[in-house]
Amino acid sequence: MQHYIQESKDRFINELLDWLRIPSVSTDPQYKDEVRRAATFLQEKLLKAGVDTAEIHETAGHPIVYAEKIIDAHLPTVLVYGHYDVQPADPIDLWTSPPFEPVIKETSLHPEGAIFARGACDDKGQVYMHVKAFETMMQNNTLTCNVKFMIEGEEECGSDNLEHFVKANQEKLKADVILISDTSILANDTPSLEAGLRGLAYLEVTVTGPNRDLHSGVYGGAVANPINVLSEMIASLKNEQGHITIPGFYDKVVTLPQAEREALAKAPFDLEAYKKDLAIDAVAGEEGYSTMERASIRPSLDVNGIWGGYTGEGAKTVLPSKAQAKISMRLVPNQNPEEIADLFTAHFKKIAPATVKVEVVPHHGGHPVVTPVDSVAFKAASKAMEESWGKTPIPTRGGGSIPIVALFEQELGLKSVLMGFGLDSDAIHSPDEHYGIFNYMKGIETIPLFYKHYADLMANGQ
Repeated sequence: MQHYIQESKDRFINELLDWLRIPSVSTDPQYKDEVRRAATFLQEKLLKAGVDTAEIHETAGHPIVYAEKIIDAHLPTVLVYGHYDVQPADPIDLWTSPPFEPVIKETSLHPEGAIFARGACDDKGQVYMHVKAFETMMQNNTLTCNVKFMIEGEEECGSDNLEHFVKANQEKLKADVILISDTSILANDTPSLEAGLRGLAYLEVTVTGPNRDLHSGVYGGAVANPINVLSEMIASLKNEQGHITIPGFYDKVVTLPQAEREALAKAPFDLEAYKKDLAIDAVAGEEGYSTMERASIRPSLDVNGIWGGYTGEGAKTVLPSKAQAKISMRLVPNQNPEEIADLFTAHFKKIAPATVKVEVVPHHGGHPVVTPVDSVAFKAASKAMEESWGKTPIPTRGGGSIPIVALFEQELGLKSVLMGFGLDSDAIHSPDEHYGIFNYMKGIETIPLFYKHYADLMANGQ
């Protein structure tokens, strides 16, 4: 099998580069046809890899690619989930190469080279590992489980239509475990498996003052400026200790026992290297917690975008009519995204001064999830990584969110294994997103080992 992977390496890479050239941006309607083209590309590659069927399922938004290979009804079934849509590439001018013209460059963390393109790591590169791993197993007659693929085109805008698909196709999606590669490892020499993800509540706020933009010389100092007001309101959402001030926000937060915090702290982490990589002089966050804890086991609140007034070239002395912001809150176990959105909305409207009107619009959200480390599937993933790397992976908690994971558990009764191969430094959602050649090929090598160990453990009743 290793021989096949190595002799196919260039082709595996070039096929991914071709897929990355398709700008499958799900949030922007102008890319609708490109999103569909990315789905068709995937369908064709799955068929060539050896699936029995590969279908494009229409939704109210972008299509879902579903494929399967059933080799024996008595064998366990693995449902592979991922997404082929990508984030917008903005700001384009901060990319060192065009976002949809992938190039391979060496970096300090990727001496073998990394693919620079939007979607390289999140999630096209990691999805395509599964396609090529499946092809490898088919070509070497080593497939030990039935496989189903469910790859959506709307993860980056909330997965709204995937929920309808899952609820309407429970029989089609019957499986024993869900396998997801949309997460990261600690380092290329330190494998890890995520045992949990934070949830998400995402909202957009609008603060409106006067009924039109005003001349700041004529009205400045006499009429409230919505940008000033919005800035003050946002600033009040955290205190000097980094604690979120929304009443009731922490009521259901599960505080990790000290033993679990100590176990998490054993994961290698270099604070100075972390700051150097980000070009910052100091970290920030909730007092009483480490940087790793702040980004994984504690909730957070951040402004993801803010705008209003005049932002063009030169000067325009305007007092704007309105100001807007997008705000996200990452949630931890027991926090409910709908409840948190309601708490935020009530609080944000309460703290608004009488000089402005406030509108809060909730967007997508997702529940936090925890994966049991003693499950058969987690053990199989751990064994696969140990065999591939030569060292046991470290269980970690992820700071990001995959909102659909909680739905899988609710509707399909299935836990997910989060076996990603990216690095946190791969700039997902940012300019110059990239994915290491080492990581891509390591995934293709490791995924078949998961199937082998999972089938063995299931056969032995573990």
